[in-house]
Amino acid sequence: MKNFTPDAFDYAILDAVQADNKVPLRELAERVNLSTAAVQRRIRRLEDEGVITRNIAVIEPHRVGLPITIAVEVTMERTHIDELDAMRALLTAAPEVQQCYYVTGEADFVLIVLVETMEQYEALARRLFYDNRNVKTFKSMVTLDRVKVGLSVDLSERIPKSGNRFWAPNARPD
Repeated sequence: MKNFTPDAFDYAILDAVQADNKVPLRELAERVNLSTAAVQRRIRRLEDEGVITRNIAVIEPHRVGLPITIAVEVTMERTHIDELDAMRALLTAAPEVQQCYYVTGEADFVLIVLVETMEQYEALARRLFYDNRNVKTFKSMVTLDRVKVGLSVDLSERIPKSGNRFWAPNARPD
């Protein structure tokens, strides 16, 4: 991929579609002062360039029988690249692991895990941690409440505004 830098129109489109990716192209075009065809081309380019990676539905876990969210810190015994890659593959393959971060500090990985019961988590912990000779320690923190959960990226500083409307240099007049 070449060096792609989104412009103000791209940021305005991204801001809108990350809040609701089902917004009609016509409405989106009106919001950002572009034609429908231009918005469609820009969205396709943002996907092709890897800026937009997926179009997904966000599901409320407790509504589908997964009421327990657990944050887990995992510390590895050895951190050679092949061992880290093996752990990444193991964690990526586990459907209960909703998010996985390779981090600095005392832990090597931080996970967000969704399970139906604590028994299910115990089985997962045995499979991923207890049975893994390269896991030195892991620390589980069962959440009491999901206070804030999101995937949106704050683009507010990258979108020029004039009043309540999007504004970009050379934007079409009202």
